[in-house]
Amino acid sequence: MKKKILIIDDEVNIGLLLSRFLTRNGFEVATAITGNSAFETLSNEVFDLVLCDYGLDDTDGREILIKIKENYPTTGVIIITGYTDIKRAVELIKLGAYDYITKPLYPDEILNTINKALETQRALNERSMAPGEAISNVTEPEYNSQTQYIDGKSEVSIGLLKQIQLIAPTSYSVILTGKSGTGKEYVAKTIHLNSLRKDKPFIAMDCGSLTKELAASEFFGHEKGAFTGALYKKIGHFEQANGGTLFLDEIGNLSYEIQATLLRTVQERKVKRIGSTKEIDLDVRIIVATNENLVENINKGTFREDLFHRFNEFSIHIPSLKKRGNDIMVFAERFLADANRELGKNIKGFSEGVKNCFLSYSWPGNVRELKNVIRRVSLLTEGNEIQVGVLPLELANHIRDFDKEHISEKVKPKQAKRKDLKDAAHEAEYNAVLSVLKDVNFNKTKAAKILNIDRKTLYNKIKAIKFLDEQ
Repeated sequence: MKKKILIIDDEVNIGLLLSRFLTRNGFEVATAITGNSAFETLSNEVFDLVLCDYGLDDTDGREILIKIKENYPTTGVIIITGYTDIKRAVELIKLGAYDYITKPLYPDEILNTINKALETQRALNERSMAPGEAISNVTEPEYNSQTQYIDGKSEVSIGLLKQIQLIAPTSYSVILTGKSGTGKEYVAKTIHLNSLRKDKPFIAMDCGSLTKELAASEFFGHEKGAFTGALYKKIGHFEQANGGTLFLDEIGNLSYEIQATLLRTVQERKVKRIGSTKEIDLDVRIIVATNENLVENINKGTFREDLFHRFNEFSIHIPSLKKRGNDIMVFAERFLADANRELGKNIKGFSEGVKNCFLSYSWPGNVRELKNVIRRVSLLTEGNEIQVGVLPLELANHIRDFDKEHISEKVKPKQAKRKDLKDAAHEAEYNAVLSVLKDVNFNKTKAAKILNIDRKTLYNKIKAIKFLDEQ
């Protein structure tokens, strides 16, 4: 059954664009341009989620949020605004908003936030919570593809899987290290799914975006009326994860003060909601992740050594994509299959030029960057094979730099070995193509136009130049 979303925005064009985008992604969508018309719609239909612009002609997002939570407590709310205001964000989340998103809006961000908000609502319904009781942001996505960042064929990928298989059945706390985009959350999910806790919750929390004002409430929850603006009871992440696994991403970003509070909970394995006198016993496995060197942070005095040792019962380093060799294409094929399903396409594979580019590119954004590139080029591809022409700018620039290196520097005219007229003609063409490429800074479209040939012919000649030494 399709999830129903109400968009409230007095900018008609934005509402229309969002409506079309969400409809294409499988949602049933209604729109309203004022608060009054929104509540008229809400009184006639049940919605799973409301996406509301903060500034409206007849009211604002805060008032709408309060009324929705009072009258339709099972409906999630996401607030959209044109600028960032941390104090306002804290207030809105305390009032029960799932999240707060600033313009400009990015499709992937909107879709990801909506899916997480709907998952939170599902968790609320499963727990049969009383109306007006709130819960922190729950992250329990589908796990059917959780090994796509991990299960490669290279030696480093096999070694990573062995470490996961070793540690998963235990209750050890684990520190996951690695650069951004290497798939640390996927490793954490895989550990959880291969543990004795696999039927219990897996709760993920992004510590990188956690403010000091929100930390205690997010970690431990609060009772209704515990502080100004606490209109509903809220269950914190530790309590949500009880019996299962709590994943704390970007742990190195927590302030020293928050670390001290967290240490007490980790040591005592008890939690107490803000405003409550009741302690709750915890049975939680903790997995943390960081792209920082925590030992260096300890030496700098920005990370607590005692907290580090509490977490560091076992550690796993997630290798960067560049170090996984031919696994790059293994992952690319998987992401292409996902994109085909998402877009309803039947793209068969990648051209040789794209494969060469993928294998030689440095992938600073790691597996996450590869996945995003595959989704983008799949959308742009009209045939059954992904070609170089649809690659994003950073990869196109890489190809240009690669050509400069391999044509300008590594391949030199070989005049000494030319023996006949045919060889001389090849050499003249060779030097002409190379000269034009240099003149236009290796812009192949311009070069093809100057040479009065099409791009395909030019690519063939460049290929011949690159391998001239081997002929």
